[in-house]
Amino acid sequence: MRSSRISPASRYRATLAVSLALAGAVAAGSNAQQNPPPAGPASAPMSAPVEARVNTLLSQMTLEEKIDMLSGVGYGAASDTTGSTHALPRLGIPGFRMTDGPVGAHVPPPSTAYAAGIGLAATWDTALARRVGVQLGRDTRSRGQHFLLGPGVNIYRTPMNGRNFEYFGEDPFLGARIAVGYVQGVQSEGVSATIKHFLGNNSEFARNTSDSIIDERALREIYLPIFEAAVKEGQVGAIMDSYNLTNGAHMTQNGYLNTDVVKTQWGFPGIIMSDWGAVHDTLGAANGGMDLEMPDGQYLNRRNLLPAIAQGQVSVATVDDKVRRLLRLGARFGWLDREQKDLSIPRYNPQGRQAALDGAREGLVLLKNEGGLLPLDRGRVKTIAVIGPDAHPAIATAGGSGHVPPFTSVSILQGLSDALGAAGTVTYARGLPTLPQMASATHFTTEAGGDRGGVTVETFGNADLSGPPTATRVERSFSSGRPFSFEDFDPADFAPPSPPAGPPAGPRPGAPAGAPGAAPAAPPPSPFGRPAPTSTRRTGYYMASAAGSYILFVQGPEKFRALVDDQPVMDNWQVPRAALNQARLTLTAGPHKVVLEQSGGGGFGQPFLRLGIVPEDTVVEADARALAARADVAVVAVGFDDQIETEGSDREFALPPGQDALIRAVAAANRRTIVVVTSGGSVDVTPWLDRVPGLVEVWYPGQEGGTALAEALLGDVDPSGRLPISWERRLEDNPSDTNYYYTQPGTNKIEYREGIFVGYRGYEHNQVQPLFPFGYGLSYTTFRYANLSVTPQRGGTGPGPHYMVSFDVTNTGRRAGADVAQVYVADTHATVPRPPKELKGFARVELRPGQTRHVQVPLSGRAFTYYDVNAKQWHADPGEFTVLVGRSSERAELRGKVSLSQPVNLGVGD
Repeated sequence: MRSSRISPASRYRATLAVSLALAGAVAAGSNAQQNPPPAGPASAPMSAPVEARVNTLLSQMTLEEKIDMLSGVGYGAASDTTGSTHALPRLGIPGFRMTDGPVGAHVPPPSTAYAAGIGLAATWDTALARRVGVQLGRDTRSRGQHFLLGPGVNIYRTPMNGRNFEYFGEDPFLGARIAVGYVQGVQSEGVSATIKHFLGNNSEFARNTSDSIIDERALREIYLPIFEAAVKEGQVGAIMDSYNLTNGAHMTQNGYLNTDVVKTQWGFPGIIMSDWGAVHDTLGAANGGMDLEMPDGQYLNRRNLLPAIAQGQVSVATVDDKVRRLLRLGARFGWLDREQKDLSIPRYNPQGRQAALDGAREGLVLLKNEGGLLPLDRGRVKTIAVIGPDAHPAIATAGGSGHVPPFTSVSILQGLSDALGAAGTVTYARGLPTLPQMASATHFTTEAGGDRGGVTVETFGNADLSGPPTATRVERSFSSGRPFSFEDFDPADFAPPSPPAGPPAGPRPGAPAGAPGAAPAAPPPSPFGRPAPTSTRRTGYYMASAAGSYILFVQGPEKFRALVDDQPVMDNWQVPRAALNQARLTLTAGPHKVVLEQSGGGGFGQPFLRLGIVPEDTVVEADARALAARADVAVVAVGFDDQIETEGSDREFALPPGQDALIRAVAAANRRTIVVVTSGGSVDVTPWLDRVPGLVEVWYPGQEGGTALAEALLGDVDPSGRLPISWERRLEDNPSDTNYYYTQPGTNKIEYREGIFVGYRGYEHNQVQPLFPFGYGLSYTTFRYANLSVTPQRGGTGPGPHYMVSFDVTNTGRRAGADVAQVYVADTHATVPRPPKELKGFARVELRPGQTRHVQVPLSGRAFTYYDVNAKQWHADPGEFTVLVGRSSERAELRGKVSLSQPVNLGVGD
């Protein structure tokens, strides 16, 4: 008897109707039911008309033309795109163009800047994720681009990852629900989303060479599910392979993950492209499941592939499959039949701006509100002192390819000034010098106690300072160059050479089948190459004016070590930990020898260095203290920016130099101090948290962040964001702390030794209480949960048993507000190590004062399973499970039970 089970690939032959139940929540009148209708849905990914058209086009292409389709055209071919595939005009195939990135379609700039991914996840609002996706799709169409290079969905392991801001937090279920909404929204506009970075790219330090060692169970339960949901439910068009290795293989040639898991087990019909410059080997990439080398054909080109095909190292069928996948997207999304640029869509439109504002509003998380300081009473608060480096100008997004230059942006200072208006006064002080100012004010001499200013620089023609220096000179200071910015990047510097004469329609007469036509030109140079190895030693003497505590900071270089009075104070030689590094020094009055040894350049090979020393007791500017003392309330805006938290490097857990001192100084001057943090994840707040009554996390809120914050502080909207991460008291409490960096000295291996115990799973497993738990967030109103029932359901989506979790939520306060009801499942009889509980559903519920809503959250069979590495399937043992409904991972309001009478076994394709 033939099995009736439908294969993963077959599921794609019909358009999926994704129910609200799969979004994790059904709540009458809640935001989760307000998905906007598709603006122009694409065809089913593998419909018969699409496949027929693709096969016709493929049959008309020469082998040379097919090979050309396996790579981008290179930098400089067009300045208004991040990258493009090759066009084939004779068959009516245009070049398919691409734009960064996850929080704004910003090529070409400017663009609408939406809340960063971590902030979007903090909304727990799948309908908003879809609405933002729709606007991103429209922004992409207005620029004539076919692919949006987002979303980024890598799991948040620790706060240091420089790209955490792009991603959706620590939990795979929450991340999957946000990602599916985002992808569906983007693709409803005739644009392919590109989910990235696949896989194991959970840090930015040494991302080009590090090898993420992740066990199979952790892969399946933690790191793959968001990608899996985007493929199976979101029908995402493209996946981007990351720079790193995973379990010993570069991702661009990782056949197990690219081919066996994604294409075979999940039935993915789209393309897998490389990150820019991430390919390392022609045969490995060609046979390892990657389909499109970007931005150009350094490896997948005629010069390399035609001989490989002739020698049987790469099959024509493999090439055909890759081209077929790209053409399938062109047919599916309508790219072959219309101009992609839609001139009816304004590049800056009111709907996009509203979606940006709603993301900033809903993602803001109120973490502390001691004594009911918030919301501020407009009738009593007449003067607000806004202080801090992140207060003005606006910091809408962090750095790297995810940085969005917006049309306009509202800073915290502007937002509060506009909101308070003539009813009050807003004063402003930055409170601290900038990092360049701190560095410029740090004076060095070439000798201890000498009069000659400057720093002695020795340069070596190798990477390890060995042998005599090749040159010695004196420079004015340690600092040199300027930080890298994607806005400064000029694609024309990497223009491809003139193209060869077009390939003939077939092989040359008399040539064997598959022989090349015209000889291809050499591929263009890649901007992602590394510079020739060099190293430098800089030596200078710093005069401490008085004994006391000082901060030494170093910004820019990847591999370096710093010594003060011949004692090491920083060592990033083996592990390039952060873009900005700092150390506290206790210095005596007088001269101190400072040495910085550096290998190579900064991130992306840029020759940038900034070093400064500042005394802690004088770093805070006097006007900040004075303004705080005279104000009714002080708002201190601290955190990071696009030079400190950015692609290509990590950041520290500590706030940047001087910010802790600034908060303490302001809090000493005004006991009604509210701290606002701009960051892509948790920061160390312990140096001052007990001194301030208010703490708000705004993430990178996008262009409307200042407006959203002002509305929340003044009570115009209720804070409804909930943490998509666990916020540790100390960095060492983090389950990944001991193995975030290299775990084997002298190797490139990063062993994910915490396994499945990431985030709240690890904290509870290790019996360590975080400062703020996953799912936590305060409100200006109160909520009551009641009437829990967990009932079996017939049918449901997917195999296995199905249950409906039902309960009532009531707003018991005097303000309208929204709460996020979170549903966790705990295996109380586990026969293998399992997390104490796991998020398996949620509902964002908006309520008027006194209003009650009945909420239903579905649980599928997979909600009870773990991945059985021996059986290679999802499995749950029969027995009792606890269902917990609450407001965070630590706060269960209701408890119920589910008893499985028989085992649950689900295949990897289910």
